[in-house]
Amino acid sequence: MKKTVYMIAMLGVLAACGGGEKKEETKKEETPAANDITSNPDYQKGVDIVAKSDCFTCHKIDEKNIGPAWRDVANKYAGQDTAVKYLAAKIIAGGAGVWGQVPMAAHPTFTQEEAESVAKYVLLLKK
Repeated sequence: MKKTVYMIAMLGVLAACGGGEKKEETKKEETPAANDITSNPDYQKGVDIVAKSDCFTCHKIDEKNIGPAWRDVANKYAGQDTAVKYLAAKIIAGGAGVWGQVPMAAHPTFTQEEAESVAKYVLLLKK
């Protein structure tokens, strides 16, 4: 009987000590530069143009508003070679039918370069 009590006590002590191993939580740290699109020059240029325009009247980054969420646009056109030119043309000329029947207002005052910068910015928002 004494041996059984002694064995149970020893097992309790060993269990409480955790076997002597030091457990460390390992956090997978991502390098900020790898996932930080805000340091991308296309992002900065696009943000500057968008901030001076009426784009946020109809668009939000993560939510559908009057127009589609920009992240949805980015995900739809990600990897397409013609996406920048196509989206720039849509920004300048406007259009309807791709994301529903609500037409996108034309932005004829945007230069081709400005429209392409906005398109590049939007495409950087893909997940």
